[in-house]
Amino acid sequence: MANGDGAAIIETRQSERKVILASSLGTVFEWYDFYLYGLLATIISAQFFSGVNETTGFIFALAAFAAGFAVRPFGALVFGRIGDLVGRKNTFLVTMGLMGVSTFLVGVLPGYASIGVAAPILLVLLRLVQGLALGGEYGGAATYVAEHAPEGKRGLFTSFIQTTATLGLFAALGVVILIRSVIGETAFADWGWRIPFLISVILLGVSLWIRLQLEESPVFRQMKAEGTTSKAPLTEAFGRWANLKWVLIALFGAVAGQAVVWYSGQFYALFFLEKTLKVDGATANILIAIALALGTPFFIFFGWLSDKVGRKPIILAGCALAAITYFPAFQMLTSAANPAMAKAQQNAAVIMAADPGACSFQFDPIGGNKFESGGCDIIKSTLAKAGANYTAFTRERMTGDPARVRIGSRVLAAPDPWRIAEEDRAGAIAGFRADLERALADAGYPAKADPDQINKPLVVAILFYLVLLVTMVYGPIAALLVELFPSRIRYTAMSLPYHIGNGWFGGFLPTTAFAMVAATGNIYYGLWYPVIVAVITLVVGLLFLPETFRRSIHHEDADPAAH
Repeated sequence: MANGDGAAIIETRQSERKVILASSLGTVFEWYDFYLYGLLATIISAQFFSGVNETTGFIFALAAFAAGFAVRPFGALVFGRIGDLVGRKNTFLVTMGLMGVSTFLVGVLPGYASIGVAAPILLVLLRLVQGLALGGEYGGAATYVAEHAPEGKRGLFTSFIQTTATLGLFAALGVVILIRSVIGETAFADWGWRIPFLISVILLGVSLWIRLQLEESPVFRQMKAEGTTSKAPLTEAFGRWANLKWVLIALFGAVAGQAVVWYSGQFYALFFLEKTLKVDGATANILIAIALALGTPFFIFFGWLSDKVGRKPIILAGCALAAITYFPAFQMLTSAANPAMAKAQQNAAVIMAADPGACSFQFDPIGGNKFESGGCDIIKSTLAKAGANYTAFTRERMTGDPARVRIGSRVLAAPDPWRIAEEDRAGAIAGFRADLERALADAGYPAKADPDQINKPLVVAILFYLVLLVTMVYGPIAALLVELFPSRIRYTAMSLPYHIGNGWFGGFLPTTAFAMVAATGNIYYGLWYPVIVAVITLVVGLLFLPETFRRSIHHEDADPAAH
């Protein structure tokens, strides 16, 4: 080999490493910003939604978390179009700046106690800006890296981008755990939660500097030189059925299932530990962080493996395993993380009997309902706050009868507020809630998970399994999406299904699942949401999704079905 050839190979490898490192570090920063809010949902609920009842406040906080996801597809449209028109590099520089500034502002935003309802409104607006920015970031980074990757290594190269979501979450967990341990839980809940948001401005500066060192994608440079860039990427991607059908197949046959598995395995598992199983926040964060540290290398493994066996079988296998194992896995998680609660559920089942017409859906988007209009609502809201798993037993013939709750062998009748004098109503309701909480405690339902009773190795093992499923569905997805669409509309076309899937199907998962739990009383009922979506993706993917791992991404005229 000539010296010139060797030097060229070394330079190319250095360039490849630089592309992966710079793209990945920048995307880690954006995910760090975005997921801080999810990690601190319980504290943010208290800070910004303190004017509502606890159950509604938490769901409302999750809804604000989901608001950032709701606008991600719109960010994909706006910035995807710009990326296909003017280039990949400059577009994701803009998205990073928007993300960094909005994250910093969350850290200085006054709470509900200071400015009232303006606080949650401003918080949601900042989340919307974050969502728009993230909608343009991922497609740019994935496209940029894939267009630099050698043939046969796109799965491996883009898998580093796939680690960034988890690494960003892991970085956010690490910062939160460190600050909590240094200043203590009380100070952290009061003001310390702002620190992780504020220090993001430093990460923003570093990430922007790194990204500025990059050059434009070689594929885009070639299209620009040849004059073959799309003049109307939105119309070309979504206004022509030949391309739109692959957007829909990508969404329902790959991304939707990937998204619900991702958010179930990382975020829903964390919320389930904290909110339902009553594990303290610091312990839950540490357990999740350990599982993430163990699982993260498998993003790269499955990305590499997809270059050998294909993207489709790995992604669909992850969806199938999730659909089959989620219910037993989360039941095992209950036994491992809060054995006292699991034992109480077996020995003292909670059954509520009430007129079905007197029971409200336990979610109030306005935030003013304390669910005290009837006995059924009083029982359900108290049980939801306690995290108790219960069966709702309703009969039409109970119309007019008081709502009752059985805990083991003990039966309590709820007060009917309309039959109690107004001046005595609040006392009667408070007294019943106290009696119900004592009855739960007497039956063995713990107010908090006992840290000494948590089987930490088993909890980590279960969480690691859930993360492993995440790596299966997420590791190859970027390469698959890049390969599905031609270069001239790639940024736009791949970004929309990705962000509809992850922003809507995935981002709304915690809110939807916890609302389902609150409505039914079954702490596992929310799992039906990811299970059903994963099954839909499995069926659509098996029937319609093509395999893409052997195709060239430079062949503009290739029909996605041709390979």
